[in-house]
Amino acid sequence: MASIGNVHHIQNKRLTKHITISLTSITRLGELGIIKIMEDSFGVSDRMVVGFGDDVSAVRLLGSRIAVLKTDMFVGSTDLPPGMTMRQAAWKAVVANVSDLAAKGIRPMAGLVALGLPRSLKKTEVQEIAKGLSEAAASYDFPLIGGDTNESNDLTISIALFAVANKKNLILRKGAKIHDVVAVTGEFGSTSAGLKSVLKYRISWRKMPKGLYDALYRPRARLDLGLRLAASRAVTSSIDSSDGLAWSLHQLSESSGVGIIIDEIPTSKAARDFAQQHHLRSRDLALYGGEEYELVLTIPPENFSRAYRAAKGNLTRIGRVTGRFRGVRMKADGRIVPVKKKGWEHFRS
Repeated sequence: MASIGNVHHIQNKRLTKHITISLTSITRLGELGIIKIMEDSFGVSDRMVVGFGDDVSAVRLLGSRIAVLKTDMFVGSTDLPPGMTMRQAAWKAVVANVSDLAAKGIRPMAGLVALGLPRSLKKTEVQEIAKGLSEAAASYDFPLIGGDTNESNDLTISIALFAVANKKNLILRKGAKIHDVVAVTGEFGSTSAGLKSVLKYRISWRKMPKGLYDALYRPRARLDLGLRLAASRAVTSSIDSSDGLAWSLHQLSESSGVGIIIDEIPTSKAARDFAQQHHLRSRDLALYGGEEYELVLTIPPENFSRAYRAAKGNLTRIGRVTGRFRGVRMKADGRIVPVKKKGWEHFRS
């Protein structure tokens, strides 16, 4: 007969093995694999206008009106870089949600907040979270009207946004056409450089260049730009760049069944300086970083001038849509090379 200690040892080994197998399984699935399981289980409603696979979801109301919904969560262990305050964390949680609505050309009408709070948080930190949430909501002109609070082992800020729109005004990920211009609303690389500064090079946030600090700790969603571009009726597809420019381009390519070829990547001076200082390729910082919250769009060539005016000049051509191949490629060092489908994906990144 095994001793109690041996029984516990065997049980612990089995439990450890089970946890390891489960962990391995979920890392192999990745975020997209998990979403696919949910999609298969939930099925499709006849009221669904936009379901899984885009930045938002939408259901039919009356006539051409639709309800647009978006939810996203901020989790301390994966989303809170060193030096970020509770106020900044709450701000960023709102921005991440608003950015996805911006890519669809939709203004949020109201929001809900669900908070998972560790017991270790102080009253002043909860007050800072409240300030960050209210400041961000006010900045994008919508009210926070309620939510839920619970105890959690990790800081969790989950935002749900609601809007009502006309179906024909909604810009989806799919819709890119061959010969369309690929354009973006800003520069890339600063957030990635800022994150490497504090995680890899242990540079204090107090010593970071302003461009890197603002990108990492005080990001902004391009809501006004998204609304103006949608109103111009010049855009065929759109996504935000929160998971990385390369990843976003691949999503547009796959959703529309087309190829994308990139001629140039607008990279911030702060990112270029950082790359030179640390012997990195600024191109990689710009392509594979993420959380820049810029918009990545496709626009018919004949409509680009109209879109450019609507964006008040905050629009840069970076490439074009092609039917010659699928996926994303770019011009680099006199050659056409594949752009890796790499970016942030939970459970894998």
